[in-house]
Amino acid sequence: MASQNTRGAHGNAKTPLLRRLYVQVLIGIALGILLGHFWPTAGADMKPLGDGFIKLIKMLLAPIIFGTIVVGIARMGAIHEVGRVGAKALLYFEVMSTLALVIGLVVVDIVKPGAGMNVDPAALDAHAVASYTTAAHTQAQGVTGFLMNIIPSTIIGSFADGNVLQIILFAVLFGLALGRIGEPAARLVDIIDNFLQGMFGIVRMVMALAPIGAFGAIAFTIGKYGLGSLASYGRLMLCVYLTSILFVFGALGVVARVCRVSLWSYLRYIREEILVTFGTASTESVLPQMLIKLEQAGCPRPIVGLVLPAGYTFNADGTSIYLTMAAIFVAQAMNIHLTFYEQLQILAVLMLTSKGSAGVAGAGFVTLAATLASMGKIPVSGLVLLLGVDRLLNEARAITNLIGNGLATIAVARWENVFDDVKWRAASGDQTRAAGSSATVKLADVSADNQS
Repeated sequence: MASQNTRGAHGNAKTPLLRRLYVQVLIGIALGILLGHFWPTAGADMKPLGDGFIKLIKMLLAPIIFGTIVVGIARMGAIHEVGRVGAKALLYFEVMSTLALVIGLVVVDIVKPGAGMNVDPAALDAHAVASYTTAAHTQAQGVTGFLMNIIPSTIIGSFADGNVLQIILFAVLFGLALGRIGEPAARLVDIIDNFLQGMFGIVRMVMALAPIGAFGAIAFTIGKYGLGSLASYGRLMLCVYLTSILFVFGALGVVARVCRVSLWSYLRYIREEILVTFGTASTESVLPQMLIKLEQAGCPRPIVGLVLPAGYTFNADGTSIYLTMAAIFVAQAMNIHLTFYEQLQILAVLMLTSKGSAGVAGAGFVTLAATLASMGKIPVSGLVLLLGVDRLLNEARAITNLIGNGLATIAVARWENVFDDVKWRAASGDQTRAAGSSATVKLADVSADNQS
């Protein structure tokens, strides 16, 4: 992918401050907070601006994911390389998401944000979460049902629904098929690659609207829920946000060090995407841009195309932190004592249910409802306690998910010994010394070929 698609952290040094995207997004967020606070009705009316921006991005997700994977795998060629990359990615996802669940459980047990609320379960309106409970029953289909759902009934339906896992499966198979055909399929691969460049051109146009989208989304959130909600659930919010920060600079900091990249340089490199994610509370809003940036930063296209989209389902670190905290918070608020064994049960159930919620509206609530229903000890009606604060915690979840998935892509590329340190330093300005020279094995050669 051409480097001009996205400028590195130091490539825009001469750009006037107010013309830099991250500054514009910051201004949009600040104006949205002011509007939502002082004129809440007008702020709530800004919702279409945020929704419209996210819909524009979602419009591009399916073709971009499909094209990135097909071109990368078709030019990679060997099926065993695809399988090896996929296996390493899944292993990394499971380890990190489980670690996030455990960290969330430990912190919520120590801080006890729900203690002292003394909520009577009989006083809660279970109808307020009825839709999530219904969706939870639909989701509770077991491992077999989840795996079967990855197989699309029709290709067109997968693209129309935006089902990421189904699109990934079809793209992997199609890319492998084109790779086996070889030279006769080269022209088709080039056509798909050119189509992909057109999609990224649209991404650049849509991202110019990011400040407006962030403004509308944050104005709606503050206008509807109010800053007063922050005080009402202050302990829980502080708990979730601080734990997310702990995870990023603790667990992910260790990953960055092992990968021989500076965490600060990485965060600075994706600062625009972090701010857009904060404003829109959606990682999908920056997925196309992250695909561009990670390839520019030294990750080969096949790895970027496989790992990053799959991480949206299997590596939601921020969501994992929130899920354990929310479940235990509800129990604490209702004065329900959970033994160590019962908390381990919740952890085990969440390890499964948290993987099947991608693409589901209110995914966190659906997963929580499925988990509480399977346990039986904590009333599902307790989710009512989270209705007012869930949206205000989306930002912490989304940003942690974004940072974790980007770093996961770098980690797998480094694990495969194909991470290009020269491109990384040029893009990010990271001067961290990397052992050895840049990898030149097959995947790296493929990535270089893609840019020619």
